[in-house]
Amino acid sequence: MPFTKVIFEKKEKTAVIKLNRPKEFNALDYELTGDLARALEICKNERDIRAIVITGVGKAFCSGGDVAMFGSAKDKGEAIRQLVELLHNVTVGIRQMPKPVIAAINGVAAGGGLSMAAACDLRISASTAKFKQAYTSIGLAPDGAWSLTVPLLIGFGKATELAFLDPTFDAKKALDLGLVHQVVDDAELEKVAMDVAGKLSRGPATAFAVVKDNLNRSMMGLLAQQLELERRGMSRLGKTADAEEGITAFVERRKPLFST
Repeated sequence: MPFTKVIFEKKEKTAVIKLNRPKEFNALDYELTGDLARALEICKNERDIRAIVITGVGKAFCSGGDVAMFGSAKDKGEAIRQLVELLHNVTVGIRQMPKPVIAAINGVAAGGGLSMAAACDLRISASTAKFKQAYTSIGLAPDGAWSLTVPLLIGFGKATELAFLDPTFDAKKALDLGLVHQVVDDAELEKVAMDVAGKLSRGPATAFAVVKDNLNRSMMGLLAQQLELERRGMSRLGKTADAEEGITAFVERRKPLFST
């Protein structure tokens, strides 16, 4: 079955997955998120693929869940629940991948896009990329294992700051926080990401798989539990008046007036 909203390429032993909704800043809808999960499954099963790069087409890496899609849904809570489950499949696909996964962050990474990047093994950012937690500003809570991976990367205190205050910050700040490993000029991002992926693809694949499994078990043993907690939380929040107001305000490009 062909992909509709990702571009899937193989370059030697590296698979490149490009999120392909550039007009929507690669916002996650059902098709894109499903395509991404399926592309990761292919990468897991094909032995000649030894490293994976995830990036975006256009000006964004991924702006998160498609809030406009939520806004037009009859049952916003159900629409959110379905997308959360798909995104969690992506998170599990990245973490259970016995091969290195690199996020090449070419532009804005917000909401579920930030969750996806945080789930990857390495993150290389373009110098003009912007980052934002985004969920709480529309009355929701982070998913995609954000509440596990981001605190592991940047610490509990800074993760709490992002969750409550929801600042927009640049690539330098992301590097200072430890959220990304490297910042490069925009024009160099693809080359640098592919060079790193190439180096990894020539490395000891079995050792990398064992190391990743060991890291998962030592620091991400709560992944399944945390994903379930996030799913329940989002299912609950998706039915609240604050989420309704937050989504509507986002679509109408105004500040929300929360009440609960």
